[in-house]
Amino acid sequence: MFTRLDALRARFDEINILIAQPDVIADQERWRRLMKEQSELAPIVEAYAQYTQLLKHMDEAREMLEFPDMREMAQAELDELGEKKMAAEQELQILMLPKDINDDRNVVVEVRAGAGGDEAGLFGMELVRMYTHYADAHRLTCEMVDENLTELGGLKEVVFTISGKGAYSRFKYESGVHRVQRVPETESQGRIHTSTVTVAIMPQAEEVDVQINPTDLRIDTYRAGGAGGQHVNRTDSAVRITHLPTGIVVQCQNERSQIQNRERAMQMLRAKLYDKALQEQNSQLSADRKSQVGTGDRSERIRTYNFPQGRVTDHRIGKTIYKLDAFLNGDMDEMIDALTLAERTEKLQHQNQEV
Repeated sequence: MFTRLDALRARFDEINILIAQPDVIADQERWRRLMKEQSELAPIVEAYAQYTQLLKHMDEAREMLEFPDMREMAQAELDELGEKKMAAEQELQILMLPKDINDDRNVVVEVRAGAGGDEAGLFGMELVRMYTHYADAHRLTCEMVDENLTELGGLKEVVFTISGKGAYSRFKYESGVHRVQRVPETESQGRIHTSTVTVAIMPQAEEVDVQINPTDLRIDTYRAGGAGGQHVNRTDSAVRITHLPTGIVVQCQNERSQIQNRERAMQMLRAKLYDKALQEQNSQLSADRKSQVGTGDRSERIRTYNFPQGRVTDHRIGKTIYKLDAFLNGDMDEMIDALTLAERTEKLQHQNQEV
């Protein structure tokens, strides 16, 4: 591991020299690739620098053991540094794990009402609001693609994109069934109802990732519309695309022109086809081992939002946070960070078992 770390540090130093050279700066494509590589190496190099500094402190503490009047203090320091060394080595192992190739991609988000009628649709809109607030906090951009709303202001289905660095890495754990337990405003008896909302997170694909034969598409146009007359258009600007081989249907009506809606719909179709291939790949992998923190099974109940107790619980890692209001306002970092750590730890354990 340390031979590889030395090589990565040397590469990091080399990049720092290269990105300052005029000929590299003039070649913007190469410069962008080097800057991206630098940003990926920086956390590893920084952690390795802290680790080597830790080793120096341990050597200094060992030298102090030779002095009787300082031996007890030196031994206590060595014990503390030894624990830090173990934690730092595990952190380095985790940082060096293979990165998810989709982590830096933009994402397409689909939120659908499940069981629970109007209450499911209303909570679905709260999830959309939660995700947009979380995206804003991380300087990610949300754009609405398609929405099918109810008269009460809930949703049947809402589709939107989230764009920016690391979008998929932060949202990929949200795929699955979200369950809410609360007393609906329409409930006169004060009984707690349980409703569900399904969320799908798909990495956005480029044209080079997914090849689509135009003859496999059926494209329909229609007039845009919405609940209460929202987004009504007098021309056939809305677009619906059916991919005949798979039966996948996508549609977009939120842009002003048919050309823009068609391009948006094609982006969604590429994302769905790319995601379908990923799901099939994940299914093959899970045949060998069941992932604790997966992004695969869309029918899996992943989280419960319990209003009477003010808690949100993620069932994949057994973590409960007792600040539901803040969570629904986009304060999701504690849960997302815990899910990220759990997945990395799981990968590390699997890697060590293979070795």
